[in-house]
Amino acid sequence: MRTHSRRTLFGAGIAVAGSGLLSACATGKTGTGMDGMNGMYGTAPSTGPDGRTPSGYVSPDGPEVAEAERRRGAGPVRRFSLTATETRLDLGGRTVHTWAFGDELPGREMRVTAGDRIALTLKNRLPHPTTLHWHGLTVRNDMDGVPGVTQRSVRPGASFDYLFAVTTPGTHWVHPHSGLQLDRGLYAPLIVDDPREPLSYDKEWIVLLDDWVDGVDGSTPESVLKELHGGVDRGPMAHGETEMAHDDAKGGGGAHARQGRAAPADGPSRLLKGARSKLLGHDAGDVDHPYHLVNGRISRDPRTFRARPGDRIRIRFINAGSETAYRVALGDHPMTVTHTDGFPVEHAETDALLIGMAERYDVLVTAGDGVFPLTVLAEGKGRSALGLLRTGSGEAPGPSVRPRNLYGRILTADRLRGAESVRSAVRRPDRTIEMTLTGTMEKYDWAINGSPYTPSQRYPVESGERVRIIFRNHTRMWHPMHLHGHTFDLPNGGPRKDTTILLPGRRVDVDFHADNPGLWMVHCHNIYHSESGMMTIIGYRKK
Repeated sequence: MRTHSRRTLFGAGIAVAGSGLLSACATGKTGTGMDGMNGMYGTAPSTGPDGRTPSGYVSPDGPEVAEAERRRGAGPVRRFSLTATETRLDLGGRTVHTWAFGDELPGREMRVTAGDRIALTLKNRLPHPTTLHWHGLTVRNDMDGVPGVTQRSVRPGASFDYLFAVTTPGTHWVHPHSGLQLDRGLYAPLIVDDPREPLSYDKEWIVLLDDWVDGVDGSTPESVLKELHGGVDRGPMAHGETEMAHDDAKGGGGAHARQGRAAPADGPSRLLKGARSKLLGHDAGDVDHPYHLVNGRISRDPRTFRARPGDRIRIRFINAGSETAYRVALGDHPMTVTHTDGFPVEHAETDALLIGMAERYDVLVTAGDGVFPLTVLAEGKGRSALGLLRTGSGEAPGPSVRPRNLYGRILTADRLRGAESVRSAVRRPDRTIEMTLTGTMEKYDWAINGSPYTPSQRYPVESGERVRIIFRNHTRMWHPMHLHGHTFDLPNGGPRKDTTILLPGRRVDVDFHADNPGLWMVHCHNIYHSESGMMTIIGYRKK
């Protein structure tokens, strides 16, 4: 049976039982929406001079949101604290100056049980504003962490108290939603245990995958984006730019602070040309991250997970990268896929997985006797990362190892079926929203329906509706599309997810139930695409 010690590859969890309530915020306040939308597909600014949520839309801190949270229940409170800070990290023989949660990469595991409430204080010790987004959780809207939409940015030196009920078991994670901050070290796993867990296993291995550029030979994510924009410093879209500009007018900071980013530094070219992958529909990506990591380490100095021969191991994969899909295989071990994006699926055996940015997969393996490579290929990019499973004696394989099952059966989410326990009842959609992905690498003008992101966008829905989003990819690149605050069903009995890969020229219809009122982002989780414009907002109309 699974153990309760939950030994992970990079350390134990920090959850501490507690009770009582925290105030909604400490030195920060939950924000309100910025603008409104008229009609199903067109946008029109409608923000009043006081900056309130536009008339007719549910406010992120409105009574509808409070009522939805009340229905989730009031279980025991689990308290956490995260400090976002500048630090130096050893990636395994290469030290970089970057931003992280404390001095750890990844940030320390947080663990709760479905039905609990999370009370977390985010302390900002960065030189720029930040927030925290709870990826995969159906949180109350004013806790979602999108600056300028659901809350005000947490300014340097300030803190913010997040408090909300957790109802969604599974493998999730946390990261900022400010500019390009995700392409640093600001991420951590969040595991929500199922009180009725049906799986039996002996050990658990949490594996975070990441592409790394920050602090390497002078590179920063901002300098990479500038290069992608043809040398023009357009800066990120910065959800909270309007809000921060208002604060700066009162003496709060300069242009870079307004955009939530650091000033670009000089460095070598990070443009990647000729990255090709059949699995991704041709173009694999445009950024040449010099390093790829498994739990914060490069392949020449990998971390080792220890178990005994015959142990049944649950591996929780999280792709925390900004621009890279990973092909993953554990040498000489078939994997049985049990969950994706936190939700159970009909079990499927595979040799390898393809994991897009922000996707998660849980698998079960039965450990052999020896030392085995967990090889992580940056799909189509010619680089790799490595972790090790050791159950016995033997020499560890080197960083260039390529187990044969890496090229065997490769599973993607569209080949899975959702478990019967999480399948939604078949129902015709009450509302259909079309989102066509547009843009080119040459102009780097990524957008949805031809319109780059602006807080004035709204795609209206109403509580209780079954909503279908029709995603069409009219670009030559693939995009992992993510919906905040909800989960959706893939077509034809497919799995329930919050992030789905959309290949070039393809269409994917996803259905979700509108049961979490507020203002919610929909965006590409390639952060260089989203911060160049490929994101928008779904807004609940007041009844």
